[in-house]
Amino acid sequence: MSAFARLHPRLQEAIVARLGWTSLRPVQQEATEALLDGHNAVVLAPTAGGKTEASFFPTLSQLLHDEPEGLGVLYIAPLKALLNNQAHRLAVLTRMVGLERFVWHGDTPTSARNRFLREPATVLMTTPESLEVMLVSPRVNDRTLFGDLRTVIVDEVHALAGTDRGAHFLSVLERLADRSRHDVQRVGLSATVGNPEAILGWLSGSSERPRVVVNPPAPPAGRELLVVHRDEPELLARDAARMARGGKSLFFCQSRATTESVAEAIRRAGVMVHVHHSSVSLEERQLAEEQFHAGSQACIVCTSTLELGIDVGDLDRVLQHQAPDTVGSFLQRMGRTGRRPGTVANTTFFCDGSEAVLQAAALIELARERWVEDVPVLDRCWPVVVHQLLAMALAEGGIEASEAWRHVSRVPDFSGISQPEFERLLQHLLETGGLVDVSGRLALGPVAEQRFGRRNFMSLYAVFESPAAYKVVGAGDRPIGSLSQSFVDRLVERASTFLLGGRAWRVLRLDHSDREVRVEAAPRGRRPTWGGWVPQFLSLELCQAMRRVLASDQVPPYLHESAARVLGDVRQEFEGIANQERGVLAEGEGEWRWWTFAGGRINSTLKAALLAVGGDWKVVADNFGVAVRQADGRAEVSEAIARLRVGEVWADEALWREVRDGLPQYRLSKFQDLLPEWAQREVVGGFLLDVEGAERLLESGG
Repeated sequence: MSAFARLHPRLQEAIVARLGWTSLRPVQQEATEALLDGHNAVVLAPTAGGKTEASFFPTLSQLLHDEPEGLGVLYIAPLKALLNNQAHRLAVLTRMVGLERFVWHGDTPTSARNRFLREPATVLMTTPESLEVMLVSPRVNDRTLFGDLRTVIVDEVHALAGTDRGAHFLSVLERLADRSRHDVQRVGLSATVGNPEAILGWLSGSSERPRVVVNPPAPPAGRELLVVHRDEPELLARDAARMARGGKSLFFCQSRATTESVAEAIRRAGVMVHVHHSSVSLEERQLAEEQFHAGSQACIVCTSTLELGIDVGDLDRVLQHQAPDTVGSFLQRMGRTGRRPGTVANTTFFCDGSEAVLQAAALIELARERWVEDVPVLDRCWPVVVHQLLAMALAEGGIEASEAWRHVSRVPDFSGISQPEFERLLQHLLETGGLVDVSGRLALGPVAEQRFGRRNFMSLYAVFESPAAYKVVGAGDRPIGSLSQSFVDRLVERASTFLLGGRAWRVLRLDHSDREVRVEAAPRGRRPTWGGWVPQFLSLELCQAMRRVLASDQVPPYLHESAARVLGDVRQEFEGIANQERGVLAEGEGEWRWWTFAGGRINSTLKAALLAVGGDWKVVADNFGVAVRQADGRAEVSEAIARLRVGEVWADEALWREVRDGLPQYRLSKFQDLLPEWAQREVVGGFLLDVEGAERLLESGG
């Protein structure tokens, strides 16, 4: 029996009559078989490859064969914008078979939420944070609402896995699984992931269903790639504007500040520009999406906010300032183009430095080899353990320590934490006021109440950092976006100008009590900053690919002559270095540089190890190597490196405890301050160091 024939007759009829389809795509056939057979699954297909229908056709079919009592399916998206974008699409799929879907997020009116709680739709579209709100809210009878939950579908699953938000979602999902009388089926959708089996294992959690990765071979597709070098911003903007003019394009930038300056430059070159990043107001972002989707010929200059599957219509071009940090991001962004018949996926990189040219070429070469990064799977996510203890204590009106441990031990992202370690954390939270013991139950303590209790604990629901920001408001109370306090502190009324939303604004009034900046249009402005800084690490694999590009004598065909010249110059600089697979020690200006091409985390680890075994040196690490300054000579540095290759350093636990004690205390989570010092050091150390990777590199001769 074919996959289509296994679908409920009413759904078969709707697919043909309402959608006008005459066949299913391979990914939809395979997913239908897998999900109807009861498997948990990760479904992989290119952007616009039909993953949504692949997951929903069999899911709707099962609902029609056995209709649930109220809510039966959760559709989870990592972004509220993606929910809104998919709302119409899922409305068509559900209503064509007589079912309903409901969208619940922070902007959903209270009256609509109340109607849903009285009469739940069969499919609920929401975010992980909104699920947490539902579990905590006294208005939601979660045991009834989720009692007949059958399936959870997670869109863009790679954007959650390996992050604090992903750990939070899995923890919430396990709490929901406790409410349901079913072994909830779990389905993840993604276009780009290097380790789908691991992600499937993570998503499955405590579910005992069989598992399968749905990944049919993709037909070969053409790509148009170009890497351009321009060392002057105005020339770069002119060329980008010429390419964007008369069509629809996305121009990706690596930071909000760069987005603002690039957008202003392109606008001055005569192209209609919209700006889309997290500090631009929701209204401005929605206007950009709507006008763009309606056919407006313009360029949206954006950060990764438009990297995921938000549909802004058919695109002509993807443009990229510099190069993204991962192959996955590159493929995700390029996949926004080439959807119309007769068009191909394309990306043009506009680079203003030699390193960006090299990085762009390395990304393209790895993609040509069909290599994509593995998504990391966490197992000791301490900040989210704290968050979930607070959330469960709030939701349940207190929770027993044994019940809290039972839950923590079921979540994959906490699986590396032992029960004695968990008990040490609880003791710390009780001693410092994060929690209190009330008749044998853990409840929120005064410190947690003070820090997260405002506005009905709204700041508790968001796991990721939400720094204090000032609203920027224009004429007619038009919301424009937000600025960090550190930037606002440097503004002067009636004098300062800045860029936001790709336009220049002059400060009229600073209202610190309401955290508001009133502005008017200005002719020019300076690029804002949003504060906060942590190192931007490239991976070992990407850095090694950059080394191979340097070592080659081939000129890639996708390099513009300007980029080819830059690559040729850099190859000369690295002659005798890049062609050595084993790390090279070379003399520089006042330093000895160990060229490893090992990536930021491994080189940071090597830096720490050199400081531990070496002399009174200054050591600096970056993505490509480690520089030793104030050393007596090559022999001294070579001897220290040789000691690292022996291996005793890597087994010295006391040494690495000392290293972690000395790491800079980057603030990686707003729950980090509630952790004991030993756990805080582990969190920062896990971000900055890769001890196992460094040891493997040296064992392999790197």
